[in-house]
Amino acid sequence: MSFFVTLAEDGSYYSLTGAGNVLMIVLVVVLLLAICMIPGKSEKKMSVKQLVFSAVALALAFVLSYVKLVHLPWGGSVTLCSMLFVTLIGYWYGPRVGVTAGFAYGILQFIQGGGGYILDPIQVCLDYIVAFAALGASGFFYKSKNGLVKGYIVAVLLRGLFHSIGGYIYWMDYMPDTFPQSLAIAYPVLYNYSYLLLEAVITVVIIMLPPVKNALARVKQMAVE
Repeated sequence: MSFFVTLAEDGSYYSLTGAGNVLMIVLVVVLLLAICMIPGKSEKKMSVKQLVFSAVALALAFVLSYVKLVHLPWGGSVTLCSMLFVTLIGYWYGPRVGVTAGFAYGILQFIQGGGGYILDPIQVCLDYIVAFAALGASGFFYKSKNGLVKGYIVAVLLRGLFHSIGGYIYWMDYMPDTFPQSLAIAYPVLYNYSYLLLEAVITVVIIMLPPVKNALARVKQMAVE
C-alpha cells in the first residue's frame, strides 16, 4: 500500500513495514527532544542530566516489558514492574515530562507489537498513544507525600480506562470463547484491569519495602538535584 504501511491480504487491518518502524523510532526521538527542550510556563527546560535519566528509565521499562511473570488465561500478561519506570519519570519531573515520556513509551510499545495489527488511527491512539501517555499522570503527585505510590496507582487506573474504551469500540468481537458469556459486557474492563491491577499490586508491594523505598528516594534526589 505504501512504503511505511501495508494492508493485509484480506483487507481487515494494516501493519507497519520495516521502514514504518524506523520512522516511528525517529519520531520518538525527535518529539522527545522537541517537547522536553521547550520550557513550560512554570518549568525550566530539561537539562541533559534529566534527559539521560528519562531515557534510561524508558529503556528499562521497555526491556522489562519483555519479562513476563504471568500470562493470564483471557490474554494480557504481568511484566516485571515495567510501568513503574515510566511513572518514575513523572514522579521525578512533573506531569509535562511524565506525559511526554509516556507518549514516547506508547510509540515504542506500538512498534513492539501493535504495529503489526492496525485497525484505524483512533484505535492506535486509544490503545497506545493515549493509554501509555496516561502513565505520566504520576507527575501530578511529584510533590505529594507518598507521591510515587499515589501517582503510580492513578496512572495504572487511567491506562486501564483508555484500554477499556478501545476494547469496547474495537475488540469485543475478539473475545475468547473461554470467557464467561455472563460477563461478556464487562470483557474489556476485566481483560485489561486483570493484568494491570495484578502488576500494580506486585509493584506497590515491592516499592513499599524499606530498602526499595529508600533506594528510590535516593534515585529521585540524584535525578532532580
